[in-house]
Amino acid sequence: MAATGRRHLVRDFNHFITCYLCRGYLIKPTTVTECLHTFCKSCIVQHFEESNDCPKCGIQVHETNPLEMLRLDNTLEEIIFKLVPGLREKEEHQEVEFWRKNQPKANSQGDSLRCQRRGMPDAGGDGGDDDDDTGRNGDEDYHRSDPQIAICLDCLRNTGQAGEYTVTDLMKRFIRCSSRVTVGTIKKFLSLKLKLPSSYELDVLCNGEIMGRDHTLEFIYMTRWRLHGENTYPMVLEYRPRIDFG
Repeated sequence: MAATGRRHLVRDFNHFITCYLCRGYLIKPTTVTECLHTFCKSCIVQHFEESNDCPKCGIQVHETNPLEMLRLDNTLEEIIFKLVPGLREKEEHQEVEFWRKNQPKANSQGDSLRCQRRGMPDAGGDGGDDDDDTGRNGDEDYHRSDPQIAICLDCLRNTGQAGEYTVTDLMKRFIRCSSRVTVGTIKKFLSLKLKLPSSYELDVLCNGEIMGRDHTLEFIYMTRWRLHGENTYPMVLEYRPRIDFG
């Protein structure tokens, strides 16, 4: 005798896949590690601009920097895209339109950022050395076909962790990499170049604000660096030994 099961509709799962803040489907679902509540990344980051508490349960996430307690949930994102027909395509289209309207214009040298997504035509004439060739190869080399960004890594000589290890300037402060690189990856890069032990913690800051480890460079550029009209290209990130606020 064949088993007959109830057919489930997408709305049956809405309680689990919608954002408490915007009431829409979770986009780039981001979980607060202190209470495990999940929100859209942009929603929770904007909320933490004004408060250090979880918007759903009210628990204090962190005394000074709640962004450090956020983690992306890529598995949940894939589940949502599979459950909701057309959501992925809609978000990709909106992202393309966003970058088309918000390309950096303050400095002509900013062309190397190319704030457009995969498949968008190049809007400038300065495409770099061989990026055009690699871009034509589609997905053969994922990171070279990503939008690129140039950044400057400056050392802040604040007092932090004591010990035999010191944080110094990099020999080469300017690097060019994928705009989707996260702060966590930048920290690993700095630890490798500065020959720091894995247990040594660093803070990475933009405009004096500590950046969360899951923040991408494109997110920092659009929400922290670009909003300050006096800032020029390339974007400057500062690093220092982590300061324990107790």
